[in-house]
Amino acid sequence: MQMAKDKEKQKSKKEQAEQMLKYTYRDMGQEFIMRRKMWRSIIIAVMTLIALMVFIALYISEMQKVQDTYQKQFDYALGSVIEQIQEYTEADGDFDRRYRMILAEITNLNSFSFLMEKKEEEHKVINELYTEFILYPEQMSDRMGELIPLLENVKTSENDSYDKLKEFVDSIDKMGE
Repeated sequence: MQMAKDKEKQKSKKEQAEQMLKYTYRDMGQEFIMRRKMWRSIIIAVMTLIALMVFIALYISEMQKVQDTYQKQFDYALGSVIEQIQEYTEADGDFDRRYRMILAEITNLNSFSFLMEKKEEEHKVINELYTEFILYPEQMSDRMGELIPLLENVKTSENDSYDKLKEFVDSIDKMGE
């Protein structure tokens, strides 16, 4: 009887040891699986970060190309305004049609000015000039000759060109006299 009990204890100890090994192997397998999953998630996170950086760089590059295109269109519109004003000052007649052409070109210039990433003051000066052309055609007609060198300075990107243009806009008589 004693022997049967000893055999049973040994058997139960052996079963307990096998059961412990079974759980240990299972836990080690779980740990291995968790490590694999963690490494996989770290690799995916790094790849996502790299892809994000590439897309940001592409976006910045594309925005620069767009701004360059807007600058070219702004310069072209500015040249067209200067050309129309010169034709207006040299013309002998049909001033209303020529003034409307100047107004169309300055509208184009104003639009491209706001598309570009410029200083807020530069946007305001171009917009105020546009407004002066719309609201005060008689005063602007008389002062077209003064405007040509100011716009040419803006085209050549001189430092104080927008300041001089602002002074010109501010010198327009807003009371209509």
